[in-house]
Amino acid sequence: MTTTPPILPTYQAKDFKSDLKPIWCPGCGDFGVVQGIYRALASVGRAPHDIAFISGIGCSSRIPGYTTAYGFNSVHGRALPIAQGIKLANPDLLVLVAGGDGDGFSIGGGHVPHAIRRTLDITYIVMDNQIYGLTKGQLSPTSKRGLKTVTSEYGSLEAPVNPLLYVLAYGANFVAQGTPADMAGLADVIEQAIRYPGFSFVNVQSPCVTFGMEGQQVKAHRATMKTLASINHDPANRLAAMDLAQQYGQSLHTGVFYKNPDPPPTLDGQVRERQRQLAEKAIPRERILDMFVQK
Repeated sequence: MTTTPPILPTYQAKDFKSDLKPIWCPGCGDFGVVQGIYRALASVGRAPHDIAFISGIGCSSRIPGYTTAYGFNSVHGRALPIAQGIKLANPDLLVLVAGGDGDGFSIGGGHVPHAIRRTLDITYIVMDNQIYGLTKGQLSPTSKRGLKTVTSEYGSLEAPVNPLLYVLAYGANFVAQGTPADMAGLADVIEQAIRYPGFSFVNVQSPCVTFGMEGQQVKAHRATMKTLASINHDPANRLAAMDLAQQYGQSLHTGVFYKNPDPPPTLDGQVRERQRQLAEKAIPRERILDMFVQK
């Protein structure tokens, strides 16, 4: 007797859109980012109640509230450790993290390398506009040298952080970049990042229309962007990815920079296996501390 396989539920982008109305400035690139996330989640096909969306502080960090997934709007720079705790506590959840270049690479910068080395199966989406938008236009870690802002009227003296090179150098196994100027491409890299087994990083050049740099708006992106597929880049080549990443701030490349074809085991998977092994040993709870006593 044959049985008919169950029909899996299908979702549309609108199923992940909450009733909250975004309050970003008209024309903000983050509108495109959240639409790309809706499209990617619909393609992945996980139910909203199977998804946890964590964020820090900033314009970009409003995104969880605009989805129907579980949301956690945390404190500045601490989205990654909270997301890791959630993933370890409930490995079955699809865990996404959203933040900005300020949230992710200033106060939160110290968490990035540890999230990468732990290889938890989470996706980190950074909206990189080279400025602090929510606090009215101060320098961010990715602001270019010489940039003049309301609090640096003589221009920045500091070299910017290169997010792509930063995460590649720390050993990230999936690194991509997109822009709202190419919605299909942006949704595609977010979907690939979600499907990748392990820590995945997507840097989104999401223009700030109010305080952002001149020439860094969506129309300008559309005119200057170059897909990595069009230059026959091999995403399995980490060194080639790092060479391309060094052009950050000079050229706008979009697509997958690096995708490790042999992903290492995820920490959440290893923890689950360790728990299974310990359960088989049936160690009484009151004897757990005895395991750590020197013989």
